[in-house]
Amino acid sequence: MMDVQQFEVWFLTGSQHLYGPETLKQVAENSKTIADALDQSAHIPVKIVFKPVLTTPDSIYNIMVEANSAKNCVGVITWMHTFSPSKMWIAGFRALRKPFLHLHTQFNRDIPWATIDMDFMNLNQSAHGDREFGFICTRMRKERKVVVGFWQEDDVQRQIGYWARTACAWADAQGAKFARFGDNMREVAVTEGDKVEAQIRLGYSVNGYAVGDLVKYVNAVTDAEIDALISDYNNQFVVAKELLAGGSQYQSLRHAVKIEAGMRAFLKEGNFKGFTTSFENLYGLEQLPGIAVQRLMADGYGFGGEGDWKTAALVRAMKVMASGLKGGTSFMEDYTYHLDPTGMRVLGAHMLEVCPSIASDKPKVEVHPLSIGGKADPVRLVFNVGNGAGLNASLIDMGNRFRLIVNEVDVVTPEKDLPKLPVARVLWDPKPNLKVAAAAWILAGGAHHAGFSQAVTVEQLEDFAEMAGVEFLVINEKTDLREFKKELHWNEMYYHLAKGL
Repeated sequence: MMDVQQFEVWFLTGSQHLYGPETLKQVAENSKTIADALDQSAHIPVKIVFKPVLTTPDSIYNIMVEANSAKNCVGVITWMHTFSPSKMWIAGFRALRKPFLHLHTQFNRDIPWATIDMDFMNLNQSAHGDREFGFICTRMRKERKVVVGFWQEDDVQRQIGYWARTACAWADAQGAKFARFGDNMREVAVTEGDKVEAQIRLGYSVNGYAVGDLVKYVNAVTDAEIDALISDYNNQFVVAKELLAGGSQYQSLRHAVKIEAGMRAFLKEGNFKGFTTSFENLYGLEQLPGIAVQRLMADGYGFGGEGDWKTAALVRAMKVMASGLKGGTSFMEDYTYHLDPTGMRVLGAHMLEVCPSIASDKPKVEVHPLSIGGKADPVRLVFNVGNGAGLNASLIDMGNRFRLIVNEVDVVTPEKDLPKLPVARVLWDPKPNLKVAAAAWILAGGAHHAGFSQAVTVEQLEDFAEMAGVEFLVINEKTDLREFKKELHWNEMYYHLAKGL
């Protein structure tokens, strides 16, 4: 999994020479104090790197070009300590290709009522300096995150931290490779899409590979590798007795482990960050990859079932955003409903492939029949998911644009045990309720697959959509279907006209 602590965000301060060397010296000292504090914040996982105060068009342009080419720099934070005439920023912003956050703060929290004078006013001009800066960003149609508040506040630092994680996910997507083992499920629409446009818009490439390409790696796995992974299974999970050495299904476990080892070797050698499988493309494999997919997701790989490459890439991005945060992230599917009028709920699951990062208890390794795919009974991890806030996100191709849809949910405990359900599962209350949430999701064209997370926030996904320049829709406790339909119609008009802007 990606370690986001290796990345940097550069802290850029705007001013001008009009104020003289003493004021600029104080601007630099204050700016460095803020940058250092953000760098030490527990809410911000990346390095915050202070850069010299920017006072000329050339210095601004040069730092933006430098940021573009700096491998570990995932974005920049801008702040206007004093007034900084914004025409100076035009060339720099025309060059900048990385995400940026506009921090609207000031060095002092409070007005020093008894001592405030014009020297203080000339030094502390963020209130209108940031407005001048904001105008040129808007005039140039520059997407950015705006965070307002005192720089020492937890909420301000938390917002910066979430944005920084999202910037890491965006950086991770640029040049990322995703492998499709086989094609998508036949005749399915939503898992299709324009892979060329995705590479242009989102930065990652998706290519197909014959299952036979994978089988070569699976067949090359040694008994020693299988034994080592089985030992890992026994340490991490509760293994069903029939899957233990000497058990009636022990060979089934060895086949499953062999698939995992082969997939790992293939993905590692090709430097892939995610993949898809399909139960209709299993030639040469003895069983549908189940526990292999689950464990690879737990290690940070993105995954989409039935060839769903858009969800695989989204899950990978969400994994990066969630790095180091409490809660897990997984490929997910709305599987069946509980339509009791006193509490309508969704049971989320999949045939096999749910990530154990979201498990509330120690997963069990089990083998059960799978009445689809025509292969041997696959091995999988079975577990429940703990209560708490969560969300589902879906990235779809609308033909003329990509659309990211997010629904906030509350994960709840099942009313009764599910002793005969042989898959990992999660029960949730969608916001504002199932009737409105499902109708809105369907009207928006949301897929039956999603990225589910109890770590990633709606704000992070909104930031990601803005970085990518894709449409964003949220379904939450405030959603009203009439207003939601209007938003869909307005968005259609906007994205049709935006091509000419």
